[in-house]
Amino acid sequence: MLEARLKEFKETNQLVTVGAMGTALVVTRRVRLQPYPIDSKTLLSPSGGQVAGLSGAAINKILLSHGVTNRVGTESGRTSRGTPDIARYYAAFLNELKLDDDGLEIAEKWWVDRFKEFFATEPFQLKYDASKTLKVFIEAMLEQALSRQKLSPGKKYVGAMLQHLIGAKLALALPEITIGHHGFEVADAVSSRSGDFVIDDAILHVTTAPVPSLIDKCQANLNAGLRPIILTLPKSIGSAESQAEQAGMDGRIEVLDAVQFLAANLYEISLFKGAARKVTVENLAKKYNEIVEAVESDASLVIALE
Repeated sequence: MLEARLKEFKETNQLVTVGAMGTALVVTRRVRLQPYPIDSKTLLSPSGGQVAGLSGAAINKILLSHGVTNRVGTESGRTSRGTPDIARYYAAFLNELKLDDDGLEIAEKWWVDRFKEFFATEPFQLKYDASKTLKVFIEAMLEQALSRQKLSPGKKYVGAMLQHLIGAKLALALPEITIGHHGFEVADAVSSRSGDFVIDDAILHVTTAPVPSLIDKCQANLNAGLRPIILTLPKSIGSAESQAEQAGMDGRIEVLDAVQFLAANLYEISLFKGAARKVTVENLAKKYNEIVEAVESDASLVIALE
């Protein structure tokens, strides 16, 4: 089976970096124009020190043709001394298989899928820009999570990030209170817990898409004399309010924009001082990472500070 042979080649030659995988991807695309046997010299620069046509831009162009919008660095593969050897080994591998155009298409898609896996396991990147609002910063973080989620159907990176950002913000804003944190899948499951965060008589429910079972929990909160607060994305506020109204709880459940909730509190924590905002954002990321490392098994949820 072709996929098994490709996997064996990747593992045997330890193709784990962007440059290494990009070499195989770019060569797979180029050899469609060449007859067998493939002469590896035609894949290299005249000096033999580089793979001809290999660059981040070339890798990105192929990825985009498969609908992958994530980007690798523009210099990927150019400065790696090992890539010419990879091109030679891979040319010999393809000569052995003698794939037709359909086979090369399958091989190209297989390498694209390896890039999808790579993008899905990279830490999220935090780059603070003092010229932008905190709301824009939070939206950019959630957009990274959404992009990764689209590459991994079934995963809920946006919900996990939102929950733990809220948890980190609460821990920073209320240092005198012990905030309970839970893994996202645990929090998202139908459970006996009353909410994601419990602070005195307030019960916070963090969600990207309110569902009827959440409204049922809010009803149980109210029956227990507690105050349910739904924190959700802007586009879901109307749905949450409508469901609450239909359940006869109009005006009894707080429904708040989670992004605004985070941004407003970060301004308050930094005392609205420009010089303190960057430190506050970095402290939020550090606390977020502490929570992720304590309650999640997926290490790719962490945020890397640039």
